[in-house]
Amino acid sequence: METKHAILSAISGASIAAIVALTPTFVTADTLSDVAGRYRIQPSSRVGFTVSQVGGGGITGDFKKFSGVFALNSSDIKRSEIDFTLYPESVSTGEARVESFLKSDAVFDSANFPTITFKSTQITQTSSDTAQISGILTARGKSSPANFQASLADHGKNTITFHVQGKLLRSRYGMDVGTPIYSNVVQFDMTIRGQRS
Repeated sequence: METKHAILSAISGASIAAIVALTPTFVTADTLSDVAGRYRIQPSSRVGFTVSQVGGGGITGDFKKFSGVFALNSSDIKRSEIDFTLYPESVSTGEARVESFLKSDAVFDSANFPTITFKSTQITQTSSDTAQISGILTARGKSSPANFQASLADHGKNTITFHVQGKLLRSRYGMDVGTPIYSNVVQFDMTIRGQRS
């Protein structure tokens, strides 16, 4: 169980960022001016993760609390920005004992490191509706480069939605206990919804 708990710590990577997934930069030239602006990440977004296990199975979960903003620059996509904050205290795995362990000083140490942050450093449009988001992810006092791929899922006059995916190495954040039984790779699958602010 302790090994399984330690594996989940890697999930901190996220946020992700995430998120990080806020890159409104995957819009066509005809639509860019309509969606340009500053957006606040909505609570209805989802930040999910998976850590695979040798022989099948693995661990899945998500984070219930996060916040952030992203700004889409209509004249120069590269000048768009994303700031995302994840709260490890909100980790959810469906197992109360695992969640308590993750919040303790053995893993996230949320009492001393209450946030996990991601700040974009470069956004590169890869097609009319996709982009790669590069940035710095900081978890438990350790910072490391992180990359995510985002695709535009939907947008309205004042709202926008992105599907964001990415992989992080747990070892970069000192959370590689349990390898190789549990993969060193944490896979993120996120739906990021923004409201124009």
